[in-house]
Amino acid sequence: MRAVVYEGQGRISVREVERPRLAHPADAIVRVTMAGICGTDLHAIAGHFEGMVPGSVIGHEFVGDIVEVGAGVTTLKVGDHVMASDFTACGHCHQCARGDHWQCGERSFFGTGAAFGEPLAGSQAEYVRVPFADSTLHRVPKSCSDEAAILVGDNLATGWAAVERAGVAPGDVVAVIGGGAVGQLTSLSAQAAGAGAVVLIEPSLPRRQFAAAHGAIAASPDDAWAAIEELTDGEGADVVIEAVGAGKVFSGAFDLVRRRGRIVSVGAHPSPEWPIPLANCFTRELTISFAIGDSIRLRPQLLRMISTGILDPTVVIDKRVNFDTIVAAYDDLKAQKNMKTVLVL
Repeated sequence: MRAVVYEGQGRISVREVERPRLAHPADAIVRVTMAGICGTDLHAIAGHFEGMVPGSVIGHEFVGDIVEVGAGVTTLKVGDHVMASDFTACGHCHQCARGDHWQCGERSFFGTGAAFGEPLAGSQAEYVRVPFADSTLHRVPKSCSDEAAILVGDNLATGWAAVERAGVAPGDVVAVIGGGAVGQLTSLSAQAAGAGAVVLIEPSLPRRQFAAAHGAIAASPDDAWAAIEELTDGEGADVVIEAVGAGKVFSGAFDLVRRRGRIVSVGAHPSPEWPIPLANCFTRELTISFAIGDSIRLRPQLLRMISTGILDPTVVIDKRVNFDTIVAAYDDLKAQKNMKTVLVL
């Protein structure tokens, strides 16, 4: 089968690899019909994740049709058209029972080496093996397009998880740092949650223009404080959400948040350490937290919001490619020429 594979630091290719097989009774094999390219994939091909070896299939966002199921799969069948979480979870441990699927001891993350669990081949391929299919997969409802389903599996779930973790309340002033797909969907999620104003901070003019066209107040990093100061009479934002995944960017959140405000980081951080401004946090009584999207827990809620028109995540998709053009699409994403690209098979 064809797949997008990691060839070494900064290099990918499309080549033939062995088709996956069932390895456990809880597995399913899915024929991929659409896959997404994510900023996390850029970390993977840059070599930031442990266990990425040449030949590793990348990608963790996908929709497709089930072609095989293991004997232990009970809620799905061959022929079902399904969406997927970007990671797997067993569905029955203590963590899963609490809805903390990311903390499952048997979690694996598609296409990211050993960074977040046992290595698992990615989804930018014609077929993908899905462990714990009953919890990892979900039938795509008729009210949800495949493009929306791709985003529920990761980017939208991530944006909503940040808003949820921050406790965004009606009327809050929310600052979102980063105008990529996750940042834009975080902005839309905050608006859907009732934020009084969302300031999206992004150096790219096209991305700022996109944010402004979709309900946010857009600001460059240099102008961010002026926008927030005007909205809050100099107090600072109630909530600042960092959606880039860089320590330096995360540090900038402390200059934007009010006293006793909340800071949430939802970007994927490859750096092992980050210096916390401890005295600043103590004196100002700041709340700092981190969030990772959990599509398994959030997708019923997100699918209802999509079906009723409260959220339309597909607005961030601005490029559709095939295997012949996907390598160039990665270069474009790295250069920020596109916001969200999907691979259509």
